Amino acid sequence: MGAELIFIPFPGAGHLISVVEIAKLLISRAEWLSITILVMKLSFDTGVAGYTQSLQKDAHNRIVFADLPQDESVISMIKTNKTSDRLSIFRAFIESQKTQVRDAVKGIVSRSESNKLAGFVIDMFCTPMIDVANEFRVPSYVFFTSGAAYLGLQFYHLSLDDEHKQDVIQYKDSDVELSVPCFVNPVPAKVLPSVMLIKEGSTMIQSISRRFKETKAILVNTFSELEPHAIKCLADNGKIPPVYHVGPIINLKSKEGTPQNHNSEDGIISWLDNQPPLSVVFLCFGSLGSFDEEQVKEIAYGLERSGQRFLWSLRPPPQPTELFGLPKEYENHNEVLPEGFIKRTTGIGKVIGWAPQVVVLSHPAVGGFVSHCGWNSTLESIWCGVPMATWPIHAEQQLNAFELVKELGMAVEIKMDYRKDSSIATEPLVVTADEIEKGIKCLMNAESEMRKKVKEMKEKSRMAMVDGGSSHISLGHFIEDVMGNIQERA
Repeated sequence: MGAELIFIPFPGAGHLISVVEIAKLLISRAEWLSITILVMKLSFDTGVAGYTQSLQKDAHNRIVFADLPQDESVISMIKTNKTSDRLSIFRAFIESQKTQVRDAVKGIVSRSESNKLAGFVIDMFCTPMIDVANEFRVPSYVFFTSGAAYLGLQFYHLSLDDEHKQDVIQYKDSDVELSVPCFVNPVPAKVLPSVMLIKEGSTMIQSISRRFKETKAILVNTFSELEPHAIKCLADNGKIPPVYHVGPIINLKSKEGTPQNHNSEDGIISWLDNQPPLSVVFLCFGSLGSFDEEQVKEIAYGLERSGQRFLWSLRPPPQPTELFGLPKEYENHNEVLPEGFIKRTTGIGKVIGWAPQVVVLSHPAVGGFVSHCGWNSTLESIWCGVPMATWPIHAEQQLNAFELVKELGMAVEIKMDYRKDSSIATEPLVVTADEIEKGIKCLMNAESEMRKKVKEMKEKSRMAMVDGGSSHISLGHFIEDVMGNIQERA
């Protein structure tokens, strides 16, 4: 008798990539397990369709992708942009998918005589699907695509409301520091995720965290050697489900966001091949990372003054009407860069659009990474042993930056509290060329203690995933948990 797990990722390529990688790990270790990944569809390119198509060629026959039908009412709201409230659209979209998920799972159950439905593994943002799992009388698990410290902050945020009738919104724009159990150091309110500092966002995160408590376990994309304090705090918290640390879950061959007519990777790698070891600073701000022209010029001046070799992934901001979707490319970078910049930096610098991030970070010429501190990028940088300079933009990236700099000592700060969320700051502060120059010089110091720490953590990240490693063992406990579901239903 086999078992079937239903995975429900959030419809963004960054979330889907992690889901596919953990699915591969699971079927490689449990020959009795099959996985169906239900893919929600939006009306515009989020990178998901191209990514799933690229997987079909070498997809394992025990991992199946099933596209869910679009919900036209929500798609229409997104297309016409009737509301600028992203949170309302976001919540409405996920809620609207419950019927499609229910129908898809009914079909899977009716077609499979040999496999028993063992449970749902849902993305951290897809908690409404717990209701559907309950209808099928199977347990649900959360796949938390960020780190253990941020998961701890979510539960702290919830406990403030449930136990003390307080909300972190009151600390917006303050210099207050909070004693969050999953952090060793006091956490400044200025690095709290933007979504927690607006009323509807704070309520939404509390609701998500409250629903986490209804699940059988939480899988977190981290490893015990990276976040020992946070993982122990979660393990000691008797009010939440068990937490399995199963990372780093990364895709070393990802083509997410690759331009269709793309010959750029060969050019990037051949340029890096001609640079000395550890000499290049790589600047890349994620799939949603972009800056206005004033900030772009400050980055350029800071890079030029630093004297460092650089590879800079520079992409234009989205149009104001684009709530979602992939970033575009500049036709000509000269239109936003200082006059003569490219000519003056020829030979030591290269400005590009899309970047094959893991390939670049793996290259021996790269010695530092100026990053937005998205969790996937953080794990990739650690895996490749490249120290970071922090420049967060959205989501929980400010908190990740704080953890990297203050808790772990594996990054230097350019900015920790920078944010582009219009709901929090009408105009983000411009980070000056002096701040950028100083951060880059500090980052590229070959003898720094930080560099030694990152090199050590690189080895630990790899050991965590091999047989007998901390995450290998933890994922084994999850597999045993799933097997128990089948035995109970036999």
